[in-house]
Amino acid sequence: MASSTLADRLDRIVLYQAYPQSFADADGDGIGDLDGLAGRLDHLSWLGVDAVWVNPCFVSPMRDAGYDVADCDHVDPRYGGDAALDRLVAAADRQGIAVILDLVAGHTSDEHPWFRAAIADPTDHRYVFSDREADGFEPVPGPRGGFYKPNFFAFQPALNFGYARTHPDEPWRQSVDAEGPRRNRDALVDIIRRWYDRGVQGFRVDMAASLVKDDPGHVETAKLWNEVRARLDESHPGRILLSEWGDPARAIPAGFHSDFFLQFGGDTDGRPLKSLFNDNAGTVHEAWDQSEVWAGADGTGDAADFVAAWREAAGAIDRDGRGGVVGLPTANHDFTRLVSGPRDAEQARAALLLVLTWPAMPSIYYGDEIGMRYVPGLASHEGSSLGPRYERAGSRTPMQWGDMGDGIHPSRYLPEDPDPDRPTVAAQRDDPGSLLTFVRAAIALRREDPRLSARAPVEVRTTGYPFTYVRGGSLLIALNPSRTPRTVPDAGGRLVHGYAAHLDGDTLHLDAFGCAVVELDHTTAAAPAASDERTPA
Repeated sequence: MASSTLADRLDRIVLYQAYPQSFADADGDGIGDLDGLAGRLDHLSWLGVDAVWVNPCFVSPMRDAGYDVADCDHVDPRYGGDAALDRLVAAADRQGIAVILDLVAGHTSDEHPWFRAAIADPTDHRYVFSDREADGFEPVPGPRGGFYKPNFFAFQPALNFGYARTHPDEPWRQSVDAEGPRRNRDALVDIIRRWYDRGVQGFRVDMAASLVKDDPGHVETAKLWNEVRARLDESHPGRILLSEWGDPARAIPAGFHSDFFLQFGGDTDGRPLKSLFNDNAGTVHEAWDQSEVWAGADGTGDAADFVAAWREAAGAIDRDGRGGVVGLPTANHDFTRLVSGPRDAEQARAALLLVLTWPAMPSIYYGDEIGMRYVPGLASHEGSSLGPRYERAGSRTPMQWGDMGDGIHPSRYLPEDPDPDRPTVAAQRDDPGSLLTFVRAAIALRREDPRLSARAPVEVRTTGYPFTYVRGGSLLIALNPSRTPRTVPDAGGRLVHGYAAHLDGDTLHLDAFGCAVVELDHTTAAAPAASDERTPA
């Protein structure tokens, strides 16, 4: 690892998400594993990322693809066991890449030893139990009897972190300071510390807002996470906590170093991210009412909702004063890839450049760097289906390596994309016009230019087509995800990076799906902007 910690360079990190069972298979059994990931760290190093987030790899019956954890202290044998994690951390350290694991904090599998002990012992309050039927509770499958509260699927019993509001008629609503919740808070810290001791540099926390129940405004949940953060900072300074909360304005003051805009979360149920990227193809929840999308060829959307949400989050981070940053993903294992439905890889370039130049922590979902698509029509696998149209398997297909000549096998966890023209790393790596080399150059620019730090200023000029903003006072980013050519006035300077773009005097021309980064000259940089927003210092 570099001498500086992840927390020290939080504003410069580029994160890469690897879904381990789909990424790379070292032992040839058909399932991706940690040795496969270790064997492909050269790709991540060449790409230029700083940290790799690995989806849950702990012991699990895999009814929810590892988010049903049966042992938080050991790696599942299908990923190579504990020794494979140690090898991955050591190999990543040599490459200067941090390993971030995925922590399921709010529940366990119903096969976890904690749950099996609790359903046999009426005095055990590690989970939320009721002696009578209650809304959303499930029958206890053991001698204890009664009912338990699940946290997601029925086989994922909720750990007891207490209720913000208690009631004498509902005795299962224990206070946050009761013995069971206190025990679980201590166990949570101890689990994280044990993995930190083994070289892990951070955790992404699944369903981070779900711990304290009936918690208006997540007030008690924020207290819990701030306590956890303080204890971890004291024992392991420099590590980072990232949250799956979907509301950076709340999550970062709650103790997280970063929180992602997601397809859910906040008062608008994830509208900021969905209004950018959701084209109603792939993972679609029936309750979503968003119809127009900024990254669409028709040019009928707008990035204004996203910008407004980012401003709110930036203000909350500034008031918090600990220097957190917003997280912005290209996609994730629960959400449709950028390339989906009618949107192809050419159209996705503008969206990728947005993620890599906006004042946020960019997270690249594996395969998005080559334009892997959401594969429709796949059968549900390991709990991937959440509704008639909310099928997550299409975003979890095997990484498309092509012939890399290194003895690492492609995963067969799910069927590969059947398109004979599917993109591969091998085909794109040496092609200067490929999406992969375009993304690599954008990552290098972000890492090298302090004006693209997550804490550097941003001046938003326009939020439609093109979406234009100036970073650091003199670096113009112009993004046109539509099929209609656009022009940008007051853009005189030098074209630093781009696609389907050229300068003619002080006018930037963007062809269909064009995007550009322009080093403005002094006169242009001083031109008035539509707004002047700064990330927290």
